[in-house]
Amino acid sequence: MLPQLPYLLYSDGNGNIYEDTTLYAVGRAGWDAFPIPAKDWIELPDGGNLYELPGRRGIGIDVNTGEMRLCEKGWAVAAFIPPAHTGLFIAAYETLPDAPTLPLFCYTAAGWFDHKTYVPAVRIEQDIRQECAGYDNAKIQSGTEHLLQAYPHNRLVKHLMENCCMTYHCPAARNFSMARWECPVPTSPACNANCIGCISFQPEEETIVSTQDRLTFKPTAAEIVEFTVPHLIEAPFPIVSFGQGCEGEPLLMWETIRESILEIRKHTDRGSININTNGSKPDAVKALCEAGLNSIRVSTNSARKHIYEPYYRPNNYRFEDIIESLKVMRSYGGWTSINYFVFPGMTDSVEEYEALRQLIIDTDLSMIQWRNFNIDPDWYMGKIGAHETGEMLGVKQLMSLIREEFPQLKFGYFNPPMERIKGDYNREFAGAERYV
Repeated sequence: MLPQLPYLLYSDGNGNIYEDTTLYAVGRAGWDAFPIPAKDWIELPDGGNLYELPGRRGIGIDVNTGEMRLCEKGWAVAAFIPPAHTGLFIAAYETLPDAPTLPLFCYTAAGWFDHKTYVPAVRIEQDIRQECAGYDNAKIQSGTEHLLQAYPHNRLVKHLMENCCMTYHCPAARNFSMARWECPVPTSPACNANCIGCISFQPEEETIVSTQDRLTFKPTAAEIVEFTVPHLIEAPFPIVSFGQGCEGEPLLMWETIRESILEIRKHTDRGSININTNGSKPDAVKALCEAGLNSIRVSTNSARKHIYEPYYRPNNYRFEDIIESLKVMRSYGGWTSINYFVFPGMTDSVEEYEALRQLIIDTDLSMIQWRNFNIDPDWYMGKIGAHETGEMLGVKQLMSLIREEFPQLKFGYFNPPMERIKGDYNREFAGAERYV
């Protein structure tokens, strides 16, 4: 535990960040700023970054008076915390009238103490698959070249290597280039949702841009099978995952995915076949389960319909469909996760807690992946009309209550491989090889 609260950070607008020793850093939940308990601060993990928040003044606690006030010395600062960690508070600031909308990143509170950056966060996952220290650029480069040479006519391999791996530095694509763990398999250029925070498609009239380009073609089952079978056979702790950030909704391509699964399993029964989805088509999930799908991860910003639908803006499906998809997967004995977008102040509201409890009970959920929500907080809450958040528990308290009531429910950040699903879920599965 820190001996005192860390100091507020601010930016001068020219890429330089300073501490303000007259103010202690605080955090935001919902619309309001709160002091952060000293025990909740951890050193910013490797792979984290600091962001300047233009048009925003940081809020802190005056070290002399104990009152909250603005830092007028520069722009507010927030942290990006790397995968496997879940933030407990958003950066606290006041937004000026002409401030630009923030890009699609997470904005965790940050502070400075004893020459180190601190953030309010917990490590929710021991899996090391996306740790910065594990990425060897020379191996990634050689692996990319090998795959492009091995599959010269495969459009999907070309997309994954040239766009995802080398241009966007997608962690999953980089792992694929190193022949390990979870292999991404984007399949769908179309989507049946219009998510406000979509990272692969934003309307031209919107004030933000997508962080990457979306897949522009429909891969064939033959293209999918060509590189996924060798990955499942050869990689340590292998997973192939349909549904990636560079595509739309994979269930719209369920016939191709079903054909792929059936063909994959003719060649190998090793590893896990997973789909990351919005869960909009329960009948398609049923067909994929019958073909051999092992696990499903359904993304949601909330367990409440009236919070979910204004964000996802679904076409031809309802919130109830995502619940049904989870039930279908469990009825076939498969592993079910929710990709749960954590937004302090809303995710940990009492109303959301009760809805989450019911979702877990109704679906016999296997796992919650506590993911940081990459979105401008003001923009998001305004877009979905969340003007009041109600009573808040705190993210750590929410996690504690859920863990206590549902001890069989797993917490994490990534899709587990079959070895964890069937064996000791809590062991650091790649620890023996570390970054192999």
